[in-house]
Amino acid sequence: MAAEEIKDGVFWVGAIDWDLRDFHGYSTYQGTTYNAYLVKDEKVALFDTVKMPFKNEMLHNIREVMNPEDIDYIIVNHVEMDHSGYLTEMIKLCNPEKVFCSPMGLKAIRSHFHMSADWPLEVVKSGDSISLGAKTVQFLETKMLHWPDSMFSYIPEEKLLISSDAFGQHLATTERFADELPESVVFDQAKKYFANILHLFAPNVTKLLKTVGELGIEIDMIAPDHGLIWRDHVPDILDDYRRWASYEMEPKAVIIYDSMWHSTERMAKAISNGLLSEGVNTRILSAKATHRSEIMTEIMGAKGLILGSPTLNNGILPTMADVCTYIKGLRPKHKIGAAFGSFGWSGESVKHLNGYLEQMGCDIVHEGLRVKNVPTEEDYTVLTAMGAEIGRAIKKSFEE
Repeated sequence: MAAEEIKDGVFWVGAIDWDLRDFHGYSTYQGTTYNAYLVKDEKVALFDTVKMPFKNEMLHNIREVMNPEDIDYIIVNHVEMDHSGYLTEMIKLCNPEKVFCSPMGLKAIRSHFHMSADWPLEVVKSGDSISLGAKTVQFLETKMLHWPDSMFSYIPEEKLLISSDAFGQHLATTERFADELPESVVFDQAKKYFANILHLFAPNVTKLLKTVGELGIEIDMIAPDHGLIWRDHVPDILDDYRRWASYEMEPKAVIIYDSMWHSTERMAKAISNGLLSEGVNTRILSAKATHRSEIMTEIMGAKGLILGSPTLNNGILPTMADVCTYIKGLRPKHKIGAAFGSFGWSGESVKHLNGYLEQMGCDIVHEGLRVKNVPTEEDYTVLTAMGAEIGRAIKKSFEE
């Protein structure tokens, strides 16, 4: 992939990872990009690097624009190794005058790279700026979006926000701009990215967006560290981030389950029928057939979270333990929850699932139902009534 000028004197010089399929437990079935940006002015600045195996691709792209040895500044917006993997070698190659990072970035660089010699590190804080000549770079710390060291770089003359790991998507493509692909593709991937990377830090996103508004920062392009660059859809992605970060939900329920011999599966369908009888749309997701990151994306905007598992060894199936642990770590808020499951001789699964729901802070509106072995017609009636009760609780929550 060749370098591409995205603004006057600003170039994308990153790399495309077509084969990445897992990112810390997040399914990246469409690969990703490691975006690095080069600004040519009186001083030349490189914003982040790439994952180490992709160094040659980045160097090739830089050489299409200029000699990499002539880079004056390196700006480290984020120290995670998919953006700093080539930092050590890049510093050796170009011997920059300065390497800029946030206060927490300084600590992260030291603990990641254990430099044997002093690097020309210079700490910048929110409100600090540097001049490249005709262009200025202003810095905004974005702690815990999604690492302590994270920061944004803003070039006011171009109304360009280089946004580190915010506003990204895990999407490998030769297109560079979001408007060059169907909106549904890009926004679905952006939603998945938020749900699985930034959902845990939603209050920080809300605070950041408020700060950006108060500062009166004008943005007509957002260049993230992963995926496509936003230009035509900047207001739309900012609005989506506001909604996602405020835990905006719809009267919808997601039923997540696994099953041994289909009994718990049948229970899931009966509960779904009850929800539908109250006009509450429902998604039934098998933990065996659906990746945890797709499940998290689905539940982000759903009010109802219903978990089902048969009892295995006095506990729950490993697939459900995996999904529940993953969801709990991303801290969903303001959900209505319930649990169900079949059993053979002990039947502790509902207790364990309710425990997960409690840890997630869910409002448990039904104590849960257990069915021994295979559901009967009477069981189906009770399960449908359970779904209807949950449905009424979901609808009521939107009336309050």
